[in-house]
Amino acid sequence: MRVPVSWLTEHIDLGALAEQPSADDLAEALIRVGFEVEDVAPLEPVTGPLVVGKVLEIEELTEFKKPIRFCRVDVGDRGSDPAGPQGIVCGATNFAVGDLVVAALPGTTLPGGFGIAARKTYGRVSDGMICALDELGLGDDHSGILVLPPGTADPGTDAAPLLGLSPDAPDAVLDVAVNPDRGYALSIRGLGREVACAYGAPFGDPAAIDQGVPSGEGGAWTVRVEPGSACRRFVARRVTDLDPTAPTPWWMTRRLLLGGVRPISLAVDVTNYVMLELGQPMHAYDAARITGDVVVRRVRADEKLTTLDDVSRALDPDDVAVCDDSGPIGLAGVMGGATTEVTAQTSDVLLEAATWEPASVARTARRHKLPSEAARRFERAVDPAVARPAADRAAALLAHYGDATVTEGVTDVGPYAEGTEEPTARIRMALDLPDRVAGVTYPRGASVRRLVQVGCAVDVDSQDGAAGLVVTPPSWRPDLTRPADLVEEVLRLEGYDAIPSVLPAFAGGTGLTMAQRRRRQVSRSLADAGYQEVLPSPFMAPSVLDAFGLPDDDARRSAVRLANPLDADRSLLATTLLPGLLDAVVRNVSRGLRDLALFHVGQVARPSGTPGPAVEVGVDARPSDAQIAALMDALPPQPVRVGAVLTGAWEAKGWWGEGRPATWADAVEAARTVAAVYGAPLQVSNDQHAPWHPGRCAALHVDGVLFGHAGELHPKVLETLGLPPRTCAVELELDRLPVTEVLARPEVSAYPPVLLDVALVAPTDVPVAAIEAALVEGGGELLEDVRLFDVYTGAQAGEGRRSLAFALRFRAPDRTLTLEEATAARDAAVALAGERCGASLRS
Repeated sequence: MRVPVSWLTEHIDLGALAEQPSADDLAEALIRVGFEVEDVAPLEPVTGPLVVGKVLEIEELTEFKKPIRFCRVDVGDRGSDPAGPQGIVCGATNFAVGDLVVAALPGTTLPGGFGIAARKTYGRVSDGMICALDELGLGDDHSGILVLPPGTADPGTDAAPLLGLSPDAPDAVLDVAVNPDRGYALSIRGLGREVACAYGAPFGDPAAIDQGVPSGEGGAWTVRVEPGSACRRFVARRVTDLDPTAPTPWWMTRRLLLGGVRPISLAVDVTNYVMLELGQPMHAYDAARITGDVVVRRVRADEKLTTLDDVSRALDPDDVAVCDDSGPIGLAGVMGGATTEVTAQTSDVLLEAATWEPASVARTARRHKLPSEAARRFERAVDPAVARPAADRAAALLAHYGDATVTEGVTDVGPYAEGTEEPTARIRMALDLPDRVAGVTYPRGASVRRLVQVGCAVDVDSQDGAAGLVVTPPSWRPDLTRPADLVEEVLRLEGYDAIPSVLPAFAGGTGLTMAQRRRRQVSRSLADAGYQEVLPSPFMAPSVLDAFGLPDDDARRSAVRLANPLDADRSLLATTLLPGLLDAVVRNVSRGLRDLALFHVGQVARPSGTPGPAVEVGVDARPSDAQIAALMDALPPQPVRVGAVLTGAWEAKGWWGEGRPATWADAVEAARTVAAVYGAPLQVSNDQHAPWHPGRCAALHVDGVLFGHAGELHPKVLETLGLPPRTCAVELELDRLPVTEVLARPEVSAYPPVLLDVALVAPTDVPVAAIEAALVEGGGELLEDVRLFDVYTGAQAGEGRRSLAFALRFRAPDRTLTLEEATAARDAAVALAGERCGASLRS
C-alpha cells in the first residue's frame, strides 16, 4: 500500500519526541514492528517560480500535425511581464479557459533536474510550461496537465507548498507490503496505529471522530440481507441535493494520487478516500436509478451484470450480488454495476459501506478476474465495526464539499449490525507465556501494555493458582484467535531484535547410519567416475509411462496421484527416476550440451495394495506410537534408488584421438561402481525390460536378487521424448543391496602375482558373464581377477561360435605362488567353463 508520510502521521501525536521522524525513520519503525517496506520515495522538491496560473485565453495552432495550443495564463505579478499574462505553448487538451493550472516559469527546476527556460517553439515564444502530474513527481499520468479545483488559490500563488513540494517541508511516499493476515493495515487507520505502537505515541482513531451528521430514526433505504448471502453488515446512508459539478478538493486529490488512486468525481473520490483512510471499501449508487428495495442475495440462474468497466459478465450461482427489482446492480465486494453508476448528473447518492465474508469475495474476484482495491481488502477481512463510521465520514465529506444534504435515517442490517453483533471470543494467556516463548524476561506489565496498544481489552485473572490474562481482541484483528497470536504481538512490539540468538543444546548422536553413509558414498563414487548429480522433479506425467512402452500390468503404472499438483502435466508421484533424469537431458541438449552423464539418488513411490486411512495429528503433543504407525501405514513404500543417464561422447575427442561414444557397457559399468561401494558381487545377464532396447538391456543381480537394469534405451522411446540417439540409462534399487557394518575394502597381498591368459571358444548365445562366473568359481581362492580383453568371431572360431580371451591374475595372500599352482588353478577354471558353458581352449 502506498502511503504519504504527511497523511500517515496525521493522527499520531509525535510532539513528545526529541526529533520528528523522517520518512526513513518511519519506514524503520514499521519494519521494527513486523512490516515490510518495499520503497521510500521522497517527493523531490521544486525550486524556482512554480505558481498557480489561470488560463485566460487559448489559441489553437492548427498548422501542425499534433494538437498545439498557445495559452495566455494569468500568473499574477510573477511573470516576465507583470502587467500582462504569460504566453505558454502546451500540447495538452484537457483544460479550458478559466481553469487553474500549475505553471513552471523560467528559472524553475522540476523533479529530475529538469530546468525551465523561455524558448521559441512552434512559432511562438513560450515563457514557461504548464505541468502534468508526472512532471511534478506526483504520479505517472502524462495524459494531460494538472487542473486544480476552482478556488484552490489565486493566480500567482506559490504552488510548491500547495503541492507538498517545498524544499523546507518535504513529503514522501512509503510503499508497504501488507501480509494477508493483516488486512487492517491496508489503511491509514491501521498503519498509523502500528507507527504509534512503534514510537509509544498516542494515537487518535479517525473512526472514532464524530462527523456531526444526522443519526435520526428510520432507514436510508430498505435493504434486505438474505440468509447465506455472505454479508456480515450492510450500512447505507443517503445524501441528496449533491452538486454534480462540485470539484474534489485539492488536498483530497493529492492524497488519492499519492496513494495510487486516480481521481474521477467528488462522489467516487470520497468513497475511495474513506477506503484509504479507514480501510472500509465503499460504493456510491445513483439513488434515482435504483428501482425498489435493495436485496443482498446469491445470484440466480442465467443472471448477468454489466460492471463499471463496461463488461457484461455472466454471473455464477456462488456469486453474491446487490440487487434491486431489475436484478443485480453490483457484484458484492468486488465492483459495482453500470446501471446505477454515479454520473455527472447525479445529485441523489446512496452510500454503501458493507462487509463480506473474505472467502466469498476472493472466489468471486478470481472467477471474474477482477482484482479491485475493494476485493483486495475484503479478502483479508474488513472490520465490521468501521462500516457505520465510514458511511458517516463519506456523507459528511459530500455535505461539506458538495453542498449535499444528509438524510436523517441510517440503514444498518446483517449479522454484525449494531446491537446484533456476536460477542468476540476471549482468549486466556498465561502471564509469563511471552517470556517463556522468547527466552527473555520482559518488564512487568509489558504484555498488558502492548496488547492494549493494539486495541485489545485485557483483564488479569488467575486460574488454578496461576496468573493469566483474559484478552478480548478488537474487531479489526480477526487474526488473533489463540495465545500464540497474542505472544506474537507482544514479541514484535517489544522488538524481535531484543530476543537473543541462542543455539539449542542437543545431545551428541551416533552420526550417520550405515545406510546413509553408503548412500553418500554412492554419490561420491559416481561423481568420481565422471557423472554430475542433478535434482530432478519428484513428479511425472502419466503420458511418460505410455512413452516408455510399459505394459498395462507393469508395477510402475501404479502411481500415487496428487490432489493439487504444482504442474497439471505432472500429476503423479514418480515411480521411477528415469522421467526426471531424461527431462534434464532434454533441457541440457536444447541448450547445446551434447555430452552428458547425469545421476540422481532419491526415493520413488511404489504403492502396493490398499493404503491405510489418513490420520490427522495435532501439534500440541508428540504423536503416539500408534499414530506414527498409522501414518506410516498410510504412506506408499518409498524405496531409495539411484539412476544415471549417458548420451554423447564418454571420452571426448581431441589431439589424443577420436574419442569414444557412451554405450550400454558404460551404463553397466556405472552399476558395477555402485555395487562395489557395497562390496557386492554383481551378476549381469541379458533381459527385456521397457524402456530399454530389448537387445541391449542387462538385468543386474546381487546374490540372485534383481537389483536393477542398465543398457541402451529403446529407439522409439528416444524419438518420442526427443532424446539423442543411443542414449543409455541405468536404474538400481539401493534398498536391495546388503548393508553390512564392515566397509568394503581391497585385500592387498605383499606377494607377486602370476599372470596367465586363456582363449576360450564358446557358442555365441552363451553370455560372457556366465563364462566369467564359471572361471571365477573354478579358479578358487587363488584367482584374484578376471578380465575379458579380446573377442574374435570368424572362420577360425567356427560357425555360431566366438573366441573370448581372458586375462587371469593369480595370487596367494601368504606366500609366493608357484607357476605350477597357478597353472592348476587355471586348468580347473577352464574345465568348469567347459562343463557349464561348452567352452574349450582355442587351439
